Amino acid sequence: MKTELRGNNTSISLENPSLFNNPQCSISGALKGCLGSLDGACIEKLLLHCASALEHNDGTLAQQVMWVLNNVASLVGDPNQRLASWFLRALISRASKVCPTAMNFDGSSTILRRHMSVTELAVYVDLIPWHRFGFCASNSAIFNAVEGYSKVHILDFSITHCMQWPTLIDALAKRPEGPPSLRITVPSCRPPVPPFLNVSCEEVGLRLSNFAKFRDVPFEFNVIDHDPFSFTSSEIMSKESSHDFHFELLLNHLTPSMLNLRDDEALVINFQNWSRYLSDEQKGNSVQDSSLRDAFLRTVKGFNPCIVVVVDEDSDLSAPSLSSRITTCFNYLWIPFDALETFLPKDSCQRIEYESDIGHKIENIISFEGVQRIERLESGIKLAQRMKNAGFLSVPFREDTIGEVRSLLEEHAGGWGMKREEDHMLVLTWKGHNSVFATAWVPSGLQD
Repeated sequence: MKTELRGNNTSISLENPSLFNNPQCSISGALKGCLGSLDGACIEKLLLHCASALEHNDGTLAQQVMWVLNNVASLVGDPNQRLASWFLRALISRASKVCPTAMNFDGSSTILRRHMSVTELAVYVDLIPWHRFGFCASNSAIFNAVEGYSKVHILDFSITHCMQWPTLIDALAKRPEGPPSLRITVPSCRPPVPPFLNVSCEEVGLRLSNFAKFRDVPFEFNVIDHDPFSFTSSEIMSKESSHDFHFELLLNHLTPSMLNLRDDEALVINFQNWSRYLSDEQKGNSVQDSSLRDAFLRTVKGFNPCIVVVVDEDSDLSAPSLSSRITTCFNYLWIPFDALETFLPKDSCQRIEYESDIGHKIENIISFEGVQRIERLESGIKLAQRMKNAGFLSVPFREDTIGEVRSLLEEHAGGWGMKREEDHMLVLTWKGHNSVFATAWVPSGLQD
């Protein structure tokens, strides 16, 4: 079924099929029924076979499977072949760490990530509705939540460099009662993941300020600047990774005084593809110990925001098992590869660059473990339960929000759709498969 949904009917000929004529060959069982037609299901089978070899420190078998994958994968092939290329790269990287003496591959090379201009980033997020879906649903929910307020403060945690906000500023400018004064606060640190921008946070804030001025919206932009030198050397050395270190520093700076929270403002908390980068591992063994992700949620709940919006990719990629992560990741991330196939040529630089950023994610999910594996995505269902455990109540999106999202999707390929799930969740779908979820929450006791 999965192969049919990917729409891949291409037969791929292997360059050296005699390799599998030997009944003693370990790969022959993995490829039974696949030779001559390596579709998505067979590629997945090969990936799992390679993962098993690596988990058993069998470098020879891993090399054999990678040789086959290398003859199948292509960065300019069909969606399955392109996806296989990035999984192969991730497995090579992992193999170079797990079986360095047995491997002939060099997994140490890195892809140079291009830093985009603001204009290029705007085109990037418009390519498919992966990001715009969340922007649209969140902005509409925020616009409705701050109705009647003359002052609004948005605490923004996202990876897309404030690309969400010009649309909201424009909508607030058109309010019949006039626009509110708007403050946006962002952290100075962000997860080290694409897309990357070639200007600073401060420059982004200046551009937003100029746009708000043009739309006659009173505007203020602030950056939460956490200084690592304010910590002692022993505190710094005790941190397990620079990634956790930055986020724990940020958490320590999330206080009403540091954020200059004001009683007369409507406070909005915006999470866009962010919470997955907060560690979900419990610190300590006692019941009182919690993960950094839970600590963040408890902290923002204490600010009594009028709304918290959470948008992220709807898949569970935090399993400790490598095989489980490969299966889930392969059957989830084919979605953007398949969607791009519908309107961009195979050799499109724009397409290759977008897929390269997905490959960055795949490499972290497959190649790394421990604190270095920062891509710890959880499904919308799990996130909803986490929010409820933290003391939040879900709130429904209004019908005007639903209408705006549907209008957005009409601008894109026909395979995109939207559905509603439990806890008032909106879900972006591609050919019926969940892609991105959007949810809105309020602290318990604040719901009307």
